[in-house]
Amino acid sequence: MKTGEVTRSWHHVDAEGQVLGRLAVKVAPILMGKHQPSYTPHVDTGDFVVITNASKIVLTGRKGEQRMHLSYSGYPGGLKSRSMNDLLAKHPERVIENSIRRMLPKSRLGRAMIKKLKVYAGPEHDLGVQDMTEITI
Repeated sequence: MKTGEVTRSWHHVDAEGQVLGRLAVKVAPILMGKHQPSYTPHVDTGDFVVITNASKIVLTGRKGEQRMHLSYSGYPGGLKSRSMNDLLAKHPERVIENSIRRMLPKSRLGRAMIKKLKVYAGPEHDLGVQDMTEITI
């Protein structure tokens, strides 16, 4: 299969009350295209995924307090750390995007796959796609 021959469909996931890791495990193979019989490892055969209600995602245990998100500016002393609860309060989309990104291939192909993921903090999205398949997790 070649890149031009791929037909992509749209999927919708409601993240309200979902556990972060379990949601990411279901979405990552859809972005890669592993759910289709025409899956080819060297071609991006995945579909688009729209996730809504990202602010209502659930972290089990004390992961919200204990797990830290590190960002480094590249300068000496430029390491910043935030807890997952802080990150969920400010940017809930980034929490889901980062967990799914880390399950994709670390290559040019993986960077193309993550562009098919659209995450929204609230229940509304601005995409005009009418025929989205609802995915229940």
